[in-house]
Amino acid sequence: NDVVEVKKRLLAFYRKVEEAKLPAFLKAIQTLKNWQVEILNSFSFGYSNGFLEGINNKTKVMKRNAYGFRRFDHFRAKILLNLKYKEIGVHLG
Repeated sequence: NDVVEVKKRLLAFYRKVEEAKLPAFLKAIQTLKNWQVEILNSFSFGYSNGFLEGINNKTKVMKRNAYGFRRFDHFRAKILLNLKYKEIGVHLG
């Protein structure tokens, strides 16, 4: 099973880092330990939030390039149009 193998390798990595006593790595493995269940689940399930992260990134770029919108509904319309939504229920005329 892939998850079992990943867990073994992760635990071996923890041991090596702890033996090396490198402060930055010790902090990093603490974060990995805190998220270990979620990390292992990522090998069991094929889910990713990459699509949503892409939308968030595009939205932030539009916001940066807009130098501020006076009306939120116009900003929302620009986002939806850029993300290729055809019917957005906002009139820009």
